[in-house]
Amino acid sequence: MGKNQHVIPVGDKWGIKGEGNSRLTSTFDRQSDAIAAARQISRNQHSELFIHGRNGQIRERDSHGNDPFSPRG
Repeated sequence: MGKNQHVIPVGDKWGIKGEGNSRLTSTFDRQSDAIAAARQISRNQHSELFIHGRNGQIRERDSHGNDPFSPRG
């Protein structure tokens, strides 16, 4: 399982940052573009995706890994 990916506000732009990394993976003008890129990274790495709002708090989360509590059905 790879590093969890975070979409975070960076000034007036949006960045992707791997959990525990000190540097951004990349930056985007629009949050939707950052989310699409981070979703692809987290799918490839079978990790979690955390989407932060402008205030920095996590507003959404998406699992692309081996979720031990995945929904049935």
